[in-house]
Amino acid sequence: MAEIESPKRALILAGGGMKVAWQAGVLQVWLDEAGLEFDIFDGASGGVFQLAMLCQGQSGTQIADNWRNIHPEAAAGFNWGELPKVIYAESLFTLDSFKKNVFTGWGLDWDKIRASTLNASFNVYNFSEQRLEVIDPPQMTEDLLGACVSLPMWFPPVLIDGKHYIDAVYATDANLEEAIRRGADELWVIWTVSQLNDWEPGFVATYFQIIEAAANGRYNAVLDRIKVNNVNLAAGRPGEFGRPITVREIKGEVPIQYLINLSANRFKEAVNMGVDAARNWCAASSISLRQEPTHSQVDGTKLTFTEEMKGFIGPPGDFDAGFRAGEKSHDDVMFHLTITIDGVFDFVQDQGIWAKAEGWIGGKRFGRQLAVQQGWFNLFQDQPIPGTNEPNPVDKRMLYRLCFTDQSGQPLTLSGHKVVHKSSGSDVWHDTTTLFTQILAGHLEPQEDGSADVVASGILRLHLLDFLKQLSTFRAEAPSERGRISALTRFGTFFLGNLWDVYGRRILEYGPF
Repeated sequence: MAEIESPKRALILAGGGMKVAWQAGVLQVWLDEAGLEFDIFDGASGGVFQLAMLCQGQSGTQIADNWRNIHPEAAAGFNWGELPKVIYAESLFTLDSFKKNVFTGWGLDWDKIRASTLNASFNVYNFSEQRLEVIDPPQMTEDLLGACVSLPMWFPPVLIDGKHYIDAVYATDANLEEAIRRGADELWVIWTVSQLNDWEPGFVATYFQIIEAAANGRYNAVLDRIKVNNVNLAAGRPGEFGRPITVREIKGEVPIQYLINLSANRFKEAVNMGVDAARNWCAASSISLRQEPTHSQVDGTKLTFTEEMKGFIGPPGDFDAGFRAGEKSHDDVMFHLTITIDGVFDFVQDQGIWAKAEGWIGGKRFGRQLAVQQGWFNLFQDQPIPGTNEPNPVDKRMLYRLCFTDQSGQPLTLSGHKVVHKSSGSDVWHDTTTLFTQILAGHLEPQEDGSADVVASGILRLHLLDFLKQLSTFRAEAPSERGRISALTRFGTFFLGNLWDVYGRRILEYGPF
């Protein structure tokens, strides 16, 4: 009996500009922690960075660490000679600093890359001949790798042998056909180009939305061809590709701008988000991890601040109706909390971490200044994109959970959330100071809210004077003075950066800090 050959796997390193830092986190898990092996490799646009590192033998973790350690200020390089030409300038930036600092920092070795035995394809667009070119490792050079990511207007085309080369994104951001041509039966795609489909005005937003249209449109068209191929083959008819093709995708909405980013923290967070997403993806796909996740060093920082909110509650149901009914009957509620974040850097990096909330809650109905027996606070928790389990970085919640006992001895839980989401009727002050509140019977865990008995509903608000007082209460602790300042700064940039991500999208898709 003839042996059944194992299907050939292709790793598709799709583009996405600086968002591919998330892709590097996925590689840490897929290649090192899960030990997945691939026969064919394809990289386009930003994905060529990972492909170059793979060709010279770097591990997934090494690639992820390269992105974690990137220094954005060292990578930036304005094309000063062209800027005075204004609308006739060749480009805003050059890749010179990126090549000098980032390529060197990543340890790219062109001799090792050219000596690679990987069945790998780099994609670049030959503008002079108006065609997509596929480059094998033996032909790769520093100039060609730069050409693979030379996005028009932002970077100048790269002149090689009298021909102009640019980023391949308008032709393809994931060359699935090339991987199939090389014998792939399975396409494992890491996709970071946004698919939120929220159109924003403005020159920068429009430019990258055109990129998204080109990348997603081409990608979806090829996926449709693969579906038709598989249906035809299953029905006994000829298929375009001659054999069934399996596509396995992992996608991420990555909260980092495609090109404009001045924060090393954003790169680290994007990588770690990719790690978390890949671990969850592997668990959902029944792929076991052969290597236990590594644990970071203990974060010895602490941040505390106080918050006081006041409002009204009424009958269960609509929050606004409960507020108006409570206001009419003077059914007031307020709380005074001290929020304690143990491990500031871990907190801003991991949405699953809850901070401790201590203090008191009180009101007409329950009694005054009742101790919070157990309280928790979570900041900027991404909500899932409708119809998926993927987090949406522009739809967030601030969550509060306070367990207390009223004056009659009844255990209760205040479950509240602030909605941080841009819409026609929202604004940053209203959203970040309005707490939609339910009072639930019993001391409950978050997963029990859906089946809980609702005692009351309403709205609490943070008033301006209380907000100004809150600003004066922020205190940080750390092993050193430098660490204390760093913790305060990190929390501040995290808070403001997340607000930018939601409300500043007309200026930049995501905040640069």
